[in-house]
Amino acid sequence: MKYIGKKLATMLITLLGISFLVYLAFDIIPGDAALAALGTDATPESLEALREQLGLNRPFLQRYFEWLFNFIRGDFGTSYKYHIPVADMIVSKLPITVIMAMLSFFIMVVISLPIGIYTAKHSGKWADHLIMTVNQVMMSVPHFFMGIMITYFFGLVLRLFTPGGFVSYETDFRGFLAYIIFPCIAIAIPKIAMSVKLLRSSCIEEAKKDYVRTAYSKGNNTNKVLYRHVLRNAIIPVVTLWGMTLADMLVGSIVIEQVFNIPGIGRILLTSISYRDYPVVETIIILIAFVVIVSNFCVDIIYQLIDPRISVQD
Repeated sequence: MKYIGKKLATMLITLLGISFLVYLAFDIIPGDAALAALGTDATPESLEALREQLGLNRPFLQRYFEWLFNFIRGDFGTSYKYHIPVADMIVSKLPITVIMAMLSFFIMVVISLPIGIYTAKHSGKWADHLIMTVNQVMMSVPHFFMGIMITYFFGLVLRLFTPGGFVSYETDFRGFLAYIIFPCIAIAIPKIAMSVKLLRSSCIEEAKKDYVRTAYSKGNNTNKVLYRHVLRNAIIPVVTLWGMTLADMLVGSIVIEQVFNIPGIGRILLTSISYRDYPVVETIIILIAFVVIVSNFCVDIIYQLIDPRISVQD
C-alpha cells in the first residue's frame, strides 16, 4: 500500500506541475487570442472588450487557479474560436483517437510477441539475422513517414483504401475499421520493432541463468523451458514497455491523423493552436499528459505485482 500511495502522490504532483507549466507556456508565447478570434480587421475597442470578457486582462495566477478549479470540476471552459464548450468538442472526436490507439496497441502485441519469441528461439540463425535487420530499419522510421509510405503503397498502388476517404464510425463502423487499420499499422510498426528487440534480448539473457540450466537438467524440452520459465521473467520489461507504448500510441494517433485526414483530436489540436484557442489546447495537452502518467502508474503497479521484490524504496 505504501508503494501505491507513493506512486499515486507522485502522479498527482506531476499532473499539477504539468498543468501549471502548460498554462504558463501559453501565457508567455507570442500571440493574441482575441486577435486570432476576431481577425485583423477588429477595432482596438472590440479587442479590448473581448480580452476583458475572456479574462485575459486578469493576473496570471488568478486566471490559472480559476482555470484549475474549474478543470477539476470537469468544466474545461469554452472555445475562444467556436464559442462552444471544450468538453463537447473533445467528446465528439475522442472516440476516434482512442480506438486508433487501442487498435494500434493490439496489433503491436499480437505481432511482436510471436516474432520476439521466434527470434529468441532461433537466435544466430539466418532467419533471426533477416528479421532483426528489417526490425532495425522499422524501428527508426517515424510515424508520419510510415503513414506516407502506407498511403502510397496500399492506397495509391494496391488501392486497398481511398486516401483521405475517412468513414465515420457512427455511420459505418466496419468501414471505419477498414480505413483506420492502415494508420494503426503505421503507428504500430515502430513499436513492434522495439518490442521484438526487447523481448528477444530479454529471453536470451534469461536463458543464460542458472534456473534455466536446472530446468533442462530435470528433463524439460526447449519449448517447456522457454514458455514456462524463461518467458515468465523475460516478459516483465516488455510489459513495462507496452505500458509506456500505449500512452505513446495516443500521441502517435494524433500525429498520424494529419497524414490520413482523420477528424480526431489531432485536427482539433492543430487548429486550436493556430487560432490561439488556449482552453482547447490546454485541455487536450493535459488529457494526454494524464493518459501518459496514469499508464505509467498502472505499469508500475503491475510490475510490482509481477515482481514483489519491488518496494516503495525502489
